[in-house]
Amino acid sequence: MERREPSMSSEERPKRAAGPRPAKKGTVAAGVKAKMAQKLPKKGEGQGRRPKKARQAPIVPPQAVAGRALMLVVAIMSFLACLTVGFVTVVNDAATDWSNDLVRELTIQIRPVDGIDMLQQIDRTVALAQEFPGVGHVRALSDTETQELLQPWLGAGLDLEDLPVPRLIMVKVDQPELLDLGELKRTVEDQIRGSSLDDHRLWTQQLSSMANGAVVIGFGILVLVLASMILSVVFATRAAMSGNKEVVEVLHFVGAEDRFISAEFQRHFLVLGLKGGIVGGAIACLSFLLIEFLGNTSTEFGAAGQAQALLGTISVSLAGYIGVVLVVVLVAVLTAVTSRIAVHSHLAGMD
Repeated sequence: MERREPSMSSEERPKRAAGPRPAKKGTVAAGVKAKMAQKLPKKGEGQGRRPKKARQAPIVPPQAVAGRALMLVVAIMSFLACLTVGFVTVVNDAATDWSNDLVRELTIQIRPVDGIDMLQQIDRTVALAQEFPGVGHVRALSDTETQELLQPWLGAGLDLEDLPVPRLIMVKVDQPELLDLGELKRTVEDQIRGSSLDDHRLWTQQLSSMANGAVVIGFGILVLVLASMILSVVFATRAAMSGNKEVVEVLHFVGAEDRFISAEFQRHFLVLGLKGGIVGGAIACLSFLLIEFLGNTSTEFGAAGQAQALLGTISVSLAGYIGVVLVVVLVAVLTAVTSRIAVHSHLAGMD
């Protein structure tokens, strides 16, 4: 038999001509979920991985040409400042050693007197000086030592018996706090004719004045170097802000706080100043070691020999190296603070 399709009413015919019916709501949601499941990672995949945060670009480019030039300037200024600190410590230590040696050493001079035996006067003086508390070793210079002292002025081959040459007695002081210097001076000059005691007080005062002058000069040079570095940082900060003028203005006018903008510049210049300070301080420390090596091994050269004769063993003490570390920290702090103040001043002018 021939199969007949059921007759359709007039209302059903337009619906069938329009095409298939849309899926139900539940069916559509299921399809969307299936597609999302294909895009999402499966369970267990990617576990233990944290999403990477978007790295915020700095306002000031870290590899800017101006930044590299400023780091070189800061390194040079730090090197000069560290050299100044090392020079001051060397001179101060040498002056202190000289003063300590002079305080612990006295000189008794006995001039020739007619009718008095010089050798007896020398023996009496040595015995008298040894009786005082605080005095250590007392000895008279021999004829050979006296001739060597006078040789630069009177030449070699002197006969001390024919010349009225004063004799010197060296007094070593072991405990300066126990020695009554005034009493020793009066006793020796009263009991020994033609004698005089020299406590090197004038030399000690001159050495103290020289050391204080060197410290003042070094401090002045250090201030000038740091002032020059601060001016360089100010100009570099203004140049950095001019190069990033659009970024700074946008941040400023959209409501970014001044401390946020200045903190970005401060962080940049703090790292820059710290790098420059470390480079300058390291080169200064290497220079100290090189000068110490050359100064203590080659006394034949004129400059090295004169420096060693004047300052003794040329070496920077621990205080000098601590001063270098403090200079590096001070340079970094001054660089950061100067840049922050310059940025605040620039932003205040924009309001």
